[in-house]
Amino acid sequence: MHPDRTSSPHPAPLVQGAAPPRFPVPVDAALRAAGWHPGRWDIQQAEIWADTLRAHTSPAGHRHTVFPAAVEAWAEFGGLTITPTGPGRQIAPATLHLDPLHGLHLARTLGDLGRALGTELCPLGEETDTAAALAIDAEGRVYAIDHTGDWYLGPDLDHALATLVTGIPPVRLTAG
Repeated sequence: MHPDRTSSPHPAPLVQGAAPPRFPVPVDAALRAAGWHPGRWDIQQAEIWADTLRAHTSPAGHRHTVFPAAVEAWAEFGGLTITPTGPGRQIAPATLHLDPLHGLHLARTLGDLGRALGTELCPLGEETDTAAALAIDAEGRVYAIDHTGDWYLGPDLDHALATLVTGIPPVRLTAG
């Protein structure tokens, strides 16, 4: 009998000092299927979105604030539709469309929530199945706003993507 040369009973050793992967495997797979790759950076489109949001004024006079954390998120992930490929861990994973213009008419809503949180919020995209608005703050933290409440998704976009794509329950924001 000949040994199978395509598999080994011993796993490959970990490379000392190697950086851990940026995203969990299911998140990385969903991002790559959506067209993301390390180094993706479309600053031209991000600036178009920034200009569009800055130029918009609601009928009541509310305006968006745009800041570097939002522009950087749009440059790397903007325009992607991210579809999870597996079941969620604890809740159904979310399909996302990262286009800040989904929140164009939410200047007042985002402004009100930002004031309550002591920060500024800018639109990021939406959960396509629920139409929950996704927003990012000036420090890079990510939130969702839907008909059931306001939700904290993570301290940065990487964590928020992991929460949404893997089906980890977000944290409900409460007054207090």
